[in-house]
Parts: sequence; structure tokens; C-alpha cells
Amino acid sequence: MPTRILPAVGDTDAVRSVTTLLSQLPDAEPVAPVVDSTQLVDTLARLAAESVDELPEVVIVHERIGPVPALELIREVALRFPAVGVILVTSDASPGLFQAAMDYGARGLVALPLSYEELASRVQAVAQWSVGVRRHLGAGGDVFTGVGGTVVTVSGAKGGTGTTLTAIQLALAAQASGRSTALVDMDLQTGDIASYLDVQFRRSVVDLAAINDISPRVLADAVFRHDTGVALLLAPAEGERGEDVTDRAARQIVSALRSRYEVVVIDCGAQLGGAGAAAVEMADRALLVTTPDVVAVRGAKRAVRMWDRLQIRKAEETTVVVNRHSRATEIQPPLIQKITGTEVAATVVPAHFKELQSVVDAGRIHELENKSAVKQALWGLAGELGLVKTAEGAQKGGRGAGGFRRRREG
Repeated sequence: MPTRILPAVGDTDAVRSVTTLLSQLPDAEPVAPVVDSTQLVDTLARLAAESVDELPEVVIVHERIGPVPALELIREVALRFPAVGVILVTSDASPGLFQAAMDYGARGLVALPLSYEELASRVQAVAQWSVGVRRHLGAGGDVFTGVGGTVVTVSGAKGGTGTTLTAIQLALAAQASGRSTALVDMDLQTGDIASYLDVQFRRSVVDLAAINDISPRVLADAVFRHDTGVALLLAPAEGERGEDVTDRAARQIVSALRSRYEVVVIDCGAQLGGAGAAAVEMADRALLVTTPDVVAVRGAKRAVRMWDRLQIRKAEETTVVVNRHSRATEIQPPLIQKITGTEVAATVVPAHFKELQSVVDAGRIHELENKSAVKQALWGLAGELGLVKTAEGAQKGGRGAGGFRRRREG
């Protein structure tokens, strides 16, 4: 049986060198190389969605892959696609890097410049390991496909645009429809999801920041199971501790959550730090919440341009959500789309703060009435984003989804 090998190499010269050697290996079936970390993960997810047997046995990650650093990328592949063996190709073959690569989930390391004998030996060993893992998974009858959950980040064009409210209601809608859902407060200094949901819990996202291998047990200890069923990973009570959550830690946390929940909603707040930037970069959908006024729309435009400059997210890959919308405002969604250069969600959230005031003041936003126009709009947005199951699943999940469906159909 031929060994399928997927190279992930961003450098043009390195691509040529790696593919030439791979084509010479016996029983090797090189796959068309991918040029960055996003393309690699997307390709593996697409293949895994068909069957675990469609995945390549070996993935070769070059040290200069980007935008996600090579070791972080290896960790994500190992977490999401455990039946795939990863080999790191690097110019640094020191014992320290070898140990780090193994800790991150690599199955082998090959030094540059590449030699045929070393590459052939590593590929053969990793391929045999991969085949053995798949045989074991198949015998157990519980094959992990590695597709992972859907990650959605919610950021604000500026403070006070309704970012946290949006994130909470999206998570509630997904959970009510029958999807296992995690809600993460990545607004590390000023996050207030706990206040909105009347929660007091001593653990936070900071407790996961220094852990190299986030096991299901460790993750379970850090999250709080809310009465609604949503798993909460909260911001620290002491804002200064948020500095402990680096971009590297954020990537690991998001990967761990993605592998264990069907939907992960992350409130990134209005200030962009390293952790929030990593979350936005990794997200399947990145939302930017704005209100239809000049200051907020200018803030949205600044955020979109900054994300693009930092190579976090392209404008066309960002979705703007318009909150507090009314037909009387001069700035309407089509104009916002033109100004920001982004996609604008078809669902807009109406300006009905009076519906929210009592539940916000009580810290019980999850008890917002089903007939609330704001709730119906936000649950409709969850449907637009594909976070909820089909209508049948939503009907079983809770009356809120059903209430929205009746309103739309009526």
C-alpha cells in the first residue's frame, strides 16, 4: 500500500527540494504541497470529513511554514488529526528542538539539507506508526475523524457595541439546538461574561496558560458548566493576570476546545492583544460587531485594516455584525460593507435596549424572553452562521429557537 505524504512548505525552493526527494521514495505517493498553515489544516479537515482513511499517513512540516509557527501547527495537527504522523523539517537538529518537537506531537525530525536516506527512514517509520494507529482506532469502533468544532470569534469595533451580548447569545443558541458549546472570555482584562451570566468561579483561562498538554481532565477542571449547558472558560478576576495568556497559550487552548466541543464562541472584546489575535487567526468565522454610527464604523474599518496589516485576517474573511440597527439611521449595512470591505451579516440586531435592561442589571442575560426581538435576531444570526442544527434539532433544543422560527415564517 503506497504511503500518502502531504508536504506543508511555504518556501518555493524548499518545495522543489522536498517534492523531488519524496517522489524518489519507494511506495510513496506525494500529495500536492500546501503553502501555509491554514491551507494544511483546511485540507486535512476536508479529507477527514470524508473518512479517516482519506487522510495522508504522513505530513511533512517545514520550519518556515506560516503564518502559524511550525511547532504550534504540529500541535494543532496532532490534536485534531491524531492518526496523522507529522515530521518536522528543520535546519536546527539540536537535542533541545528535537525534544520540543516531540512534546508538541511530532513523530520525527529531519535535518536540512535533506538527505534521501534520512528522509526515507523517517517517512517509513512514521507511516508504519500511522497505519498502526488507524488499525487500532478501527478495531475500537470509535474512529476520530479530526474535523473538530467550529470556532467563532466575536470582536468589537470599539467598546460598548454589544460584543459580549452577541457572543453569549450565539453560544446559547448553539447549545439549545443540541450542539455541545463552549463560550470563552478572551477579553482578558475587562471580560465580564461571568457578570452577565451570574457566575462566580475561581478558575479561568489563565489556569490553562502554563500547561503544555491540555488533557480532557485538565480542561474539564478549568471550565464551568452553566445551567444552560454551555461550558464557560472565563477571564481572570484580576485583569493584570491576563498578560500570562500568550498567543502561544491561546493557540493551544483554542485547539483543545475545538477538539472537544462542536461549537466554540470566543469573546475577544474591543482591544487586540496577542491572545485575541491568535484566536481570530484560528477562527472559522471572525465577527466584528459595530453600531451604525460614524465612530463605531470608523473603528471597524481601523480594526479590519489592522488585522490585514498584521496578517491575522483578510477583510473578505471577516463578517461585520450590525447591532442597534434601525431604519431611521443614516448609516445602513450596505454602506458599512462598502466602507469596511467586509461581508456584512444579513441578520441585523435591532435597537431595543429596553428589552435587555432588566436581565442585564440582574446578571441573567440567559433569561432573556424568547419573544425579545434582540434575542430572535441573535439566534437568527447563529443560524445564518451555521452554529445551530437543523430546524428539527433546534425545536428539541429550546423554545427560543422555535420562537424565532415561528416569527420568521409568520
